[in-house]
Amino acid sequence: MTDIDRRHLIGALAAGSAALAAALPTAAAGRELKLTDLKKDTDIACLYHCDFGDDRRYDAMLRNINNHLSAHDFDPMGIKIVIVAHGPGIKYQLTDLAGTPWEKAPAIEPELEKRVAGLAQYGVEVYLCRITFERMGLDLARAKTAPYIKIVPSGVATVAYLQSKGYGYLKVG
Repeated sequence: MTDIDRRHLIGALAAGSAALAAALPTAAAGRELKLTDLKKDTDIACLYHCDFGDDRRYDAMLRNINNHLSAHDFDPMGIKIVIVAHGPGIKYQLTDLAGTPWEKAPAIEPELEKRVAGLAQYGVEVYLCRITFERMGLDLARAKTAPYIKIVPSGVATVAYLQSKGYGYLKVG
């Protein structure tokens, strides 16, 4: 490759990268979803409703999701699973519990977060309720920033919307 060809190639790559970066939404904007952003792109889709803060139930929910995925060979093209969390269910996706109703509760087992991250490798996403954050006076910045964690306008509205799109509903407890 000649020097001129390399310069043109590098220049074109730089220009293309800059254009792509300008077109992409900011990380915060991409993290927030509207109800109309939610789609059913697989034949099988299920939402797990997490409006509880009980660690044993949360553990059981994660185990059920793993079992659910295993029955579909962990194929994210064949099954979509989301966790919709509101009320006490958001506590598992906060960076810390200081200043929350759960600040004096026993610490959340770090293994739970690792398990959610493991499930996310198979397309599992977690939708957190904006209204819960507002009513509890919590800054949305307190939510963990993993790419599989999204903010939705309302947890219960998201549950109903996903059901209207054909998502099955499961709740552990």
